[in-house]
Amino acid sequence: MYRERPARLAGAVLWTSTAPADADPTRVLPDGCLDLLWSSRAGLLVAGPDRRAQLSAGGSGERWVGLRLPPGAGPAVFGLPADALRDRRVPLADLWGDRAVAELAERAARAPGEALESVALARLRRVGGVDPLGVRVAARLRAGATVAATAAEEGLDPRVLHRRCRALFGYGPKTLARILRMQRALALARAGTPLAEVAVRSGYADQAHLTRDVRDLAGVPPTALLSPVRSAGGVVSPGQSAGGAGSGSGA
Repeated sequence: MYRERPARLAGAVLWTSTAPADADPTRVLPDGCLDLLWSSRAGLLVAGPDRRAQLSAGGSGERWVGLRLPPGAGPAVFGLPADALRDRRVPLADLWGDRAVAELAERAARAPGEALESVALARLRRVGGVDPLGVRVAARLRAGATVAATAAEEGLDPRVLHRRCRALFGYGPKTLARILRMQRALALARAGTPLAEVAVRSGYADQAHLTRDVRDLAGVPPTALLSPVRSAGGVVSPGQSAGGAGSGSGA
């Protein structure tokens, strides 16, 4: 019931999901992303970056379409710092106003994916694109660089990097690094790598450290996340959004 494809916006993903009648709550893992969402029932929403997994379930038959923006791109699209939306789900009209959203809602009712992609691209063109610092920092941390090394590479005082990261990603670089490390670890585990090796390759002290960190961020141990259900119910992969989700959407 869940599908995704690359969006026209570089690094973004367009996903769709329809909740079945017997949907279990969806566990949506933190990913450093913001989502622009359309729901057949709730209309247009924004899902901010989460620090921990969210549980959410869409209503029976509810259709969701979401544009998952790459880490650091959300502030340029929505026009405010990411930490203003951290752990929040808000109607898009609260950010852009009723008039602008009413027009977009009409377009989204006919072709939601096209409407979401088009408005995001238009807003990025208007502000000159995403902040390149966000792209570079996310890439370095995703590759396993330390926060100290990232700050040094950017020529930034660690306090300045922390402030910039809060605005770009919703939280500081250490939290983003933990989230991206969890994603790397789960990707390795799903590819068949034993958890003890996953821990070493992902930068954890040992397997116990991996388990503690994943449990803290996801609410369950790694073994519970290794057979995700790609639907509106069940466990959702890192970075994936599902029915009523969208970086952890819902009420």
